[in-house]
Amino acid sequence: MYWPKLSSDEIKLKVFNTLNKNTNYRKTPILGIPGTYLDAEVFNNDAPFLENAPFLSTLIANPNHIGCHTMGETDKIFKGTQELEKELIKLCAEQVFGGEVDSQDGYVASGGTEANIEAMWIYRNYFIKELKASVNEIGLIYSEDSHYSLSKGANLLNINSIVIAVNKENRELVLSDLENKIDLALTRGIKYFIISMNLSTTMFGSVDDIENVTTILNRKKIAYKLHVDAAFGGFIYPFSTTASCYTFKNKNISSITIDAHKMLQTPYGTGIFLIRKGYMKYVKTSEANYVPGADQTLCGSRSGANAIAVWMVLHNYGSEGWKIKTQALLELTSNICCELDKLGIRYFRNPLINIIAIHASDIPTSIAEKYFLVPDTYEKKNEWWKIVVMSHLTKESIDSFVNDLKSTVTTKAELTLKEC
Repeated sequence: MYWPKLSSDEIKLKVFNTLNKNTNYRKTPILGIPGTYLDAEVFNNDAPFLENAPFLSTLIANPNHIGCHTMGETDKIFKGTQELEKELIKLCAEQVFGGEVDSQDGYVASGGTEANIEAMWIYRNYFIKELKASVNEIGLIYSEDSHYSLSKGANLLNINSIVIAVNKENRELVLSDLENKIDLALTRGIKYFIISMNLSTTMFGSVDDIENVTTILNRKKIAYKLHVDAAFGGFIYPFSTTASCYTFKNKNISSITIDAHKMLQTPYGTGIFLIRKGYMKYVKTSEANYVPGADQTLCGSRSGANAIAVWMVLHNYGSEGWKIKTQALLELTSNICCELDKLGIRYFRNPLINIIAIHASDIPTSIAEKYFLVPDTYEKKNEWWKIVVMSHLTKESIDSFVNDLKSTVTTKAELTLKEC
């Protein structure tokens, strides 16, 4: 895994050179495109600071990145920034997730939800076209801890949801339940399966054991395609372990979702969809015949500035710098867990992920709400409160949280002594 760290001047030069390869609305008579730069009455395109602001300059230039540019066809009007998105996808697929050179397609999506649904859409159409499946013969397998985008996608695509139970203590998939539900699905006439594996879950930071699952799937010799939802863990897990099975080197994996607008701190709307070559064609919208190469994405038009933002962040750190930042966040997470251990507060935490899920019964709701911890449900009494250790957390805010917890534990102890 390697890509270079660039200086701010190098990043600025690269982005502006890329932007200059696009056709400029102000300098070229563009009559046919239903778009233009951001409204100059509202967004000042002559502000002096823009000379040193490549992302904002791209945002104002407003390039449209409709379509999937890794497939060889690029809109000549926005060819510069679309090429940089292509470079970004290549970096993520090959350097972060170990893909073979030029063997993956992908695009910058609106987020993990879109990217997950894109995968499900592709595989549904693949089964229908290549294996002559009917929609009611296709099932989507995912754990009960999976992101809600899975159930949303199954509803939109009208495919069967098969939800697998997890162990409540270690959050691992219950393999006996997986086997039983596959067998039940087969008796119901479901013959083709889309599998979504978590790297990691949104609430707990748990990582599904992909080897155990694919062993079962392969032993049963069922037709399946496996997608990895790494919306949260995609920019953490590959940098916190060298023993990951979650790469394109794993032949069982066909596609991966990652979100840059989580750990990379890019603007919302910067999810990333990666997939092995040969699959995007199953969602090609030929009716989009005015788009070069047609459109294979769920969202259609999208801002090229988002791809630029992700490229800039990754090259600001370089691969080694990002590993260092990841380790710093994990160490901070471990420090919080150490304090929770001292206080006897129960929690779940994957040591390779910066999420802590605390048993709700172990901390007062008032403290959880004071520090904006997230419950596992708003629909009923929650069982868990979640902490996500991000870059904005300071030692002072963590110390304040721990001290409030210590006061609570002390008060409980004093009350217990009085009762005795």
